[in-house]
Amino acid sequence: MTWEEMRPLLEQGTIDTLYMVLWSTLVTLAGGLPLGVLLVLTDKGGLLQNRPVNKVIGVIVNIGRSLPFIILLVALIPVTTLVVGTFIGPTAMIVPLSIGAIPFFARLVETAIREVDHGLVEAVQSMGGGIPTIVGKVLLPQALPSLIAALTTTVITLISYSALAGAVGGEGLGSKVITYGYQRFETNFMLITVVLLIVIVTVIQLIGDLAVRLLARRGRTAS
Repeated sequence: MTWEEMRPLLEQGTIDTLYMVLWSTLVTLAGGLPLGVLLVLTDKGGLLQNRPVNKVIGVIVNIGRSLPFIILLVALIPVTTLVVGTFIGPTAMIVPLSIGAIPFFARLVETAIREVDHGLVEAVQSMGGGIPTIVGKVLLPQALPSLIAALTTTVITLISYSALAGAVGGEGLGSKVITYGYQRFETNFMLITVVLLIVIVTVIQLIGDLAVRLLARRGRTAS
């Protein structure tokens, strides 16, 4: 396979992969962030302490994290079809990608929130601050560098998931590797795709690390 033949395949695969990852990241952020905060608030000693609720959420999150993505991908075909009308294509893959990543990100959010100095929370409480104020002005801002690091890790995980999605018609680079690299024994195409994925992941990691350092530096300056 010549470079002229490979280039449009790689371009389309990259576009489909980034499309899936972008929208899945937004859905994961919208679902995983409040879920992670809720895990902290409802835990023992939390501002909304409620052990039964915490246990139920924890079990759901643990089940979601324990399922291999390829199994989750197949098991969610009826749900995906119900939501978007089909189970193939990059748009359809947003559903299982998001459902697979939300519990993963929620646990990372929980860990980041727990690192916040509890003394700051108590100080805001003593001034009459309610839960929305504590979450919006203390917990999330103080944990922001860790949250950005968690989001970066989640995006990279989604890229890995999107490659697996190619096994069931998810398009993207994973699908292109299977169809044009593995099934047609085009070793060069597979190697170039692997290098491309490494470049994408590296760029995302560098951007995430830079954002974390800038936020951490700004936090130290503000304090």
